[in-house]
Amino acid sequence: MDPAVIGLTFLAIFVVELPDKTFLATLVLATKYRPILVWVGVSLAFLVQTVVAVALGHAVSFLPETLVHAAAALMFLAGAVILIREGRSHQASEGEEIETKNVHGLQAVIASFLVLFAAEWGDLSQLLTISLVAKYENPISVFIGALGALLVVSGLAVVAGRQLQRFVKLHVLHYIGAAVCLVLAGVTAYGLLF
Repeated sequence: MDPAVIGLTFLAIFVVELPDKTFLATLVLATKYRPILVWVGVSLAFLVQTVVAVALGHAVSFLPETLVHAAAALMFLAGAVILIREGRSHQASEGEEIETKNVHGLQAVIASFLVLFAAEWGDLSQLLTISLVAKYENPISVFIGALGALLVVSGLAVVAGRQLQRFVKLHVLHYIGAAVCLVLAGVTAYGLLF
């Protein structure tokens, strides 16, 4: 284990994930379900995704860069469409209280796991983790740094989600997330073309 690699990985993943759709998705889930259950589900998804990213390690160097960028652009675009639809749905039901259900603990964990598990495939943090494993050839240190950063960011999202709900309407968060996804899709597509 190399503390420098752990620290560099933590910092890189933290900076990439803080403004990411993952943060927003976790925040939104925390307004719907008990925050601790969301964090458990999200953490399990991050654990699986980080294991996959570390296991892939050098494999990403064999994939065509154009294919990876095209897939990422499409995923960002799909994320924007989903967030816009969710935003419209929440805006239509504005005024109704968002129910935080305590009785469906396992359902909240599973829903949180599935949302983040699907959202993280091909995500920048996953690609960065793969790249860091390939660069430093120290999978354990990269795993610890990456997972640590993801757990901290998701913890911040869960805490902020409960506080932010008091000041910002949920549909606004969806639209902001959709805008971020559209910008990321545009930047990724631009990188493909130029």
